[in-house]
Amino acid sequence: MAESRHSVFRQFAASDWNGFLKGVEKEGLRVDRNGFIAQTPHPEVLGSALTHPSITTDYSESLLELITPVCSSTPAMLESLRNTHRFVQQNLGDEVFWPASMPCELDGDASIPIADYGTSNVGRLKHVYRQGLAVRYGRMMQSIAGAHYNLSLPDSFWEKWQGALGDQQSMKDFKSDQYFWLIRNFRRRSWLLMLLFGASPALDASFVAGVRHDLSRFDDRSWFGKQATSLRMGDLGYHNNAQSSLNICFNKLGTYTQTLDRAIHTKWPAYEAIGTRRDGEFIQINTSILQIENEYYSAVRPKRTARSGEKPIQALDARGVEYVEVRCLDLDPFSPVGVNEAQVDFLDLFLLDCLLSESPQIDDAECRVLDDSFKDVVAKGRDQELTLCRDGEPTLIGEAAQAVLRQLEPLAEMLDSWNGGDVYRKALLAQRGILSGDNQVPSARVIDSMRASGLGHRDWAMEMALGHQNTLRQEGMEAGVQAAFMAASKDSLAEQKQIEASDTLEFGDFLEQYLRS
Repeated sequence: MAESRHSVFRQFAASDWNGFLKGVEKEGLRVDRNGFIAQTPHPEVLGSALTHPSITTDYSESLLELITPVCSSTPAMLESLRNTHRFVQQNLGDEVFWPASMPCELDGDASIPIADYGTSNVGRLKHVYRQGLAVRYGRMMQSIAGAHYNLSLPDSFWEKWQGALGDQQSMKDFKSDQYFWLIRNFRRRSWLLMLLFGASPALDASFVAGVRHDLSRFDDRSWFGKQATSLRMGDLGYHNNAQSSLNICFNKLGTYTQTLDRAIHTKWPAYEAIGTRRDGEFIQINTSILQIENEYYSAVRPKRTARSGEKPIQALDARGVEYVEVRCLDLDPFSPVGVNEAQVDFLDLFLLDCLLSESPQIDDAECRVLDDSFKDVVAKGRDQELTLCRDGEPTLIGEAAQAVLRQLEPLAEMLDSWNGGDVYRKALLAQRGILSGDNQVPSARVIDSMRASGLGHRDWAMEMALGHQNTLRQEGMEAGVQAAFMAASKDSLAEQKQIEASDTLEFGDFLEQYLRS
């Protein structure tokens, strides 16, 4: 019998281990003092949303996205994220930064301004893509916010790991295969993250005005899922009926990029009926199932930093997988920066174990079981009688969750012995406390906090937002850090103008060229 991957890893020495490389992209709405989505443009003091390295917008002009650089430790990453939050909070004026994944008060699609990236062709392309999302799905679901966690392992690890496994592939192909090995196991276990970190069980009534749903009334302005962990990841959140026919395959890089490429080049009748222009203006990039790869909604993505003008799947095909992006994380509304240290350290442990555990390819039958488990935990994960299919047998969710945590214990102990601390054991202990009832899963904590405050979702989240704003403004920033942010804003605005001035093609010709590439 071949030696297990965990056994191979245990033969590493402390000197063989250089830790993780990590970063986070954290979204959040700008909101006025009445708890309504901001109608103001992206603040100029925050720089250009097109070119700023750490402050941009996601779908909406009001939906900020704060991005850390790649960091080698959790404290460094969280400090970077906190500094960006401090700078943003100093420059929001009377507005606040919404802490919840489900949005503030809305008034239909028209109240959600689509992000503007200026007059350059690349800026207009980003805007037209968002127009396409609006005509395809409406803007409401695009007002939801989350945190994306990016993780990779350093080249030094991959060289040692390839040698230990006796693999003879090119490093590019080896790393891609290994990242997809991790992704397959992530898909098998991602339900656990929805239990441990799902934090969007309630929403403002304006989000579901005129929409059929099965939520329960919290008060006259709020609805909630009695056993839900994450409305963001459920049927009311990110979903796409056209994509249900895609069968995107996560078994290996080749099948993943091929199935995505097919979706980008397969016309969809409903989108063809809409067309690409309305009154002479572009309203979507194309009429395919997907306009671009990023339109595909998934809990995890293999990623490669793309070069200027390069599409994501072209970058993946050319240079292989660089990192994985975990996309299913709700914002932690109790944290001023939307994520917390124990969560990040647990994710590192969880993802590394996904790489080290056996990971056969996923067939269609298993894929359906995994999708059902994920949906069940999203919709009713706080129901202790919920059962999941584990090793072919129905297992109570609590037992299934504890089994995964037990599996992580030896790895946590090994990493801590190498690092000379107790970081991973503490992260594991924090999650075990949540499951044992010493603490609460975040979704239950949100509902209990709302009830204790006597406030509905909008007013409760506003109270949290103001508290976080006060905390971060009072902390202030070091003068050098403040100056660096001011310089980055100024430089990004100048860079946007330079891009706009250098364009030579009409946008229609630019788009045609982009679609041909």
